[in-house]
Amino acid sequence: MGFWDVVTGRSRPKQANLDALFAVPSAAITLQAALGLTPTGDGSVCYRAASGAGFAGAQNDVIALLRDAENAPDVTTTQDSFGFTWLQIDRPPVSADNPDLTGLCTDLHAVNTTLETNGFGSGLLCSLIPFGSPDGRHVGLVYLYKQGTFYPFAPTGSEQRDNLLEISVRDALGGELPVEKDLSRWLALWGAPGL
Repeated sequence: MGFWDVVTGRSRPKQANLDALFAVPSAAITLQAALGLTPTGDGSVCYRAASGAGFAGAQNDVIALLRDAENAPDVTTTQDSFGFTWLQIDRPPVSADNPDLTGLCTDLHAVNTTLETNGFGSGLLCSLIPFGSPDGRHVGLVYLYKQGTFYPFAPTGSEQRDNLLEISVRDALGGELPVEKDLSRWLALWGAPGL
């Protein structure tokens, strides 16, 4: 923050660190060991789509980039009831036969970077990586683009969440990821893809 920003009372938003997504594979090992949660293989990026040919071209470019890659994932886009677009990436679940979560993180990074590079970074909201357990628990690891932090979201039903599981995930990952400390930013993502 510069002198003039201090004098006028302005603050600059924290710059997103998209490379933080690459810390998720090691955090996934911690989640599996500590809580029995494994990645589902899915992931998504949520953003407010802009109108115009420039945005449509950037979105089409990133979809084509993902679909043309070797071992290409399934890619779809949907719009939620709030008007936000979810670009969903579906890969095989992480397992003993498919131990690599890095490909999904690379895909999510590519979506965020492409939109940011083309001038649409202000519309990016979050990236989501769902995890599940054999006993039916689900939790999404949410990366807040504008904060540069992660938080867990664990829906249990129609607009209910498992706060104890969310706190357990936060405590398990506190040393591995930049976890959002302000609980008021742990927004509910009802109906998010993959959860």
